[in-house]
Amino acid sequence: MAEDEPEDWPVKAYRNERFLDSRDGRLLRLMSEYEEPESRFRHYDVADTIVFFGSARIKDQETAEAALKAARNGSGDVDRAEHDLELSKYYEAARQLAGRLTEWSKGLSDTERRFMICSGGGPGIMEAANRGASEARGLNVGLNISLPHEQIDNPYVSRELNFEFHYFFMRKFWFLYLAKGLVVFPGGFGTMDELFETLTLVQTGKLKKPMPIVLFGGEFWNQVLNLDALVKWGTIAKEDLDLFHVTDSVEDAYAFMTTELEAKALDRPGGEL
Repeated sequence: MAEDEPEDWPVKAYRNERFLDSRDGRLLRLMSEYEEPESRFRHYDVADTIVFFGSARIKDQETAEAALKAARNGSGDVDRAEHDLELSKYYEAARQLAGRLTEWSKGLSDTERRFMICSGGGPGIMEAANRGASEARGLNVGLNISLPHEQIDNPYVSRELNFEFHYFFMRKFWFLYLAKGLVVFPGGFGTMDELFETLTLVQTGKLKKPMPIVLFGGEFWNQVLNLDALVKWGTIAKEDLDLFHVTDSVEDAYAFMTTELEAKALDRPGGEL
């Protein structure tokens, strides 16, 4: 027996883990990250989603308050804890908005599950979105990714729709294929990557469906993104600034998203790009 052959040779190809994990098995792995999620989405009648992006580092208010109390008692960095408590307003806003959107979607007269809340499945803003949907008794989606420093899936993702991807681009595909709306909270490189890829697809017409985009947290976005400079330099058109809606209000974000979806997406169920 050759050294690279399984001990229980012969083995069926689809049970040969050494082959499946190899370079030659890459196409099968890629196809699995397309076919298996599609099968589950179809089984659970998931027609489309509202995707929440944002930082994995933002804490909920209760946790942030406890950390600040501990820091003031000598068990941490007070400045850091105060900053975390300030940022927790975004966690609570995402939680509230996801809950309201879930209640709205459950009230639609449609046999399919429409506009289900979807996140990256991890902590922070992702957890807040899944938590809000769960508290509103709605199924919700988590599209997690395996990372060198493992990202743990949050406990609020519906177990039936909890996914873990190896390939970033397959995960991004499922974010956008089912998405009918996007809500982006303050975040880091990953959040920016996801936001700008979506904006690029909308701007270039590669994304054929309407895609209402909310940037939540005006102070953050106005400091981090100076898109007016891109207009000034002529690298984007002034009209490109109309591709998204900036707000600090859960009520405003909810009204904008539901109005857009009712006007442009109710008659477009199912995945599409």
